[in-house]
Amino acid sequence: QVQLVESGGGLVQPGGRLRLSCIVSDSISRFIVISWYRQAPGNRREFVADISILGGTQYADSVKGRFNISRDNTKNTVYLQMDSLRPEDTAVYYCHGIMSGSSEYYWGQGTQVTVSS
Repeated sequence: QVQLVESGGGLVQPGGRLRLSCIVSDSISRFIVISWYRQAPGNRREFVADISILGGTQYADSVKGRFNISRDNTKNTVYLQMDSLRPEDTAVYYCHGIMSGSSEYYWGQGTQVTVSS
């Protein structure tokens, strides 16, 4: 069973920065895309950013220019660098991966990010 484990969340002041990590128990090269989603209380889970097996990236409009997604194949880890954080970025952030060549997908357990003064 493939596992995705997020870390790096916490409490930060507005304007601050955090880096989230998603460590995958299998080779991330087996995933066609790995994404970050977030869910704030009372809201639906929403897409934040993703990175494909070829390194292409996409971002939600709300985070463009502030967040950066990257991957380190040697560490089987995907990162989400979050800068200029705003209170509206407060949410549980989840890692999601879709396996290449199949419809299998996996979610991590989430990490809490709170932006507050």
